[in-house]
Amino acid sequence: MKKIENRAVVCLLLALALAAGMVFFLFRYLTQGGDWASSAFNRHLYNTQGQLTAGTVLDRDGDVLSSAQDGKRTYYDSETVRKATLHAVGDLQGNVGAGALNAFAGRLTGWNLFNGAFGADRGGELTLTIDARYNYEAYQALNGRAGTVAVYNYKTGEILCMVSAPSYDPLHVPEDIETNDRYKGAYVNRFLSSAFTPGSVYKTVTLTAALETIPGIESRTWNCAGSVQIGEETIVCSGVHGEQDIAAAFANSCNAAFASIAVELGADTLRKYTEKAGLTASYNIDGLASARGSFDWAMDDGRLGWAGVGQDKDLVNPCALMVYMGAIAGGGKAAEPYLILKTRNGLGLPSLPHWTRRTGALIDPATAEKLADLMAGNVEKTYGKSRFPNMDLCAKSGTAEVGEGEAPHAWFAGFLRNEDAPLAFVVLVEHGGGGSAVAGGVAGRVLDVIVNGYAK
Repeated sequence: MKKIENRAVVCLLLALALAAGMVFFLFRYLTQGGDWASSAFNRHLYNTQGQLTAGTVLDRDGDVLSSAQDGKRTYYDSETVRKATLHAVGDLQGNVGAGALNAFAGRLTGWNLFNGAFGADRGGELTLTIDARYNYEAYQALNGRAGTVAVYNYKTGEILCMVSAPSYDPLHVPEDIETNDRYKGAYVNRFLSSAFTPGSVYKTVTLTAALETIPGIESRTWNCAGSVQIGEETIVCSGVHGEQDIAAAFANSCNAAFASIAVELGADTLRKYTEKAGLTASYNIDGLASARGSFDWAMDDGRLGWAGVGQDKDLVNPCALMVYMGAIAGGGKAAEPYLILKTRNGLGLPSLPHWTRRTGALIDPATAEKLADLMAGNVEKTYGKSRFPNMDLCAKSGTAEVGEGEAPHAWFAGFLRNEDAPLAFVVLVEHGGGGSAVAGGVAGRVLDVIVNGYAK
């Protein structure tokens, strides 16, 4: 009898293990079945060269950016558009990991729980939020320089433009792509997956902290003689600005004033406002995680002065900076960005409408309004309003020093307050030089096309 009881216990344990395994399998099947089916080992969906042979990628206007035909993958017929949209669409070899062909392969196969994945030359349709025309303009504006350009609707979250350079033609991969410095980092989506020294665009955070924590900051003045000595560090400015209030110091992007303000704020306060702004956070963009920014707050006053003007060891991700710009425009909060506008599976059934997620409060609403007006003042006083026709533009430029003997990174970030164009943007031109002149010029070209259309 005891043997029978023992065997019954063993059978019961095996049955429980089998049931647990089935539950685990069903859970994995429900949550990861699409990833299993879209594995590159599946010869129903991938050819012998490892190319996904199912599904179509379109831009928001319905232009086909990549499709499967006769067991091969094709791309848009313009070489420049292929380069401009590479990091959104992806390449044939899967080296551009954040591209749709790799990151969203499960949706391109038309996978669903009842029919599985559809075969080659069929699959699903994946429509991205980007507009190929805007990407084309941004890529042309970069003019062969490394960097990134991105524009999004801070009310809906749709990314309208997302360009990363250097890029290459996915149909004609350069033979020296692995050895030629011209293509260094070509597989990386700089907007999503990289972080850079921000330079003076970070002064938006320093200014936010000062407006909220330093009494009487708006009535005070600072005298700039071209530099300021803080501890053992000489904080050098871009010019001699003389006596100036906070608005003028911001418009002049005065390092002497803002380094002094940073020391007055202290490292703990700057860290608090940097984290609140989301500059150390990672955003989930349809399953793609953006890189986190990083800052070193264990420092003396001299280094803190440099950190307060966006130098020292400050690193910021362009996507996070763009969302912060959107939050300033949106009164403290912004829509979180996304890339997939809609999908259709292999049966032609559409996906559910996108549900817009919003950030938490990245900045106090009253402070956001003040900061927006000061950023608009930058355009009026410094950058030139005529460069941005029909735009109520609020912006901050940045010229980030990145090493002795190297040209600085050029930044330009901000937003439009136009009712019919609620857009936030970020432009980075690596080793581009002056932020307003270089990155501002790129931003102006792209925003002009979006707001004013193409000249007829």
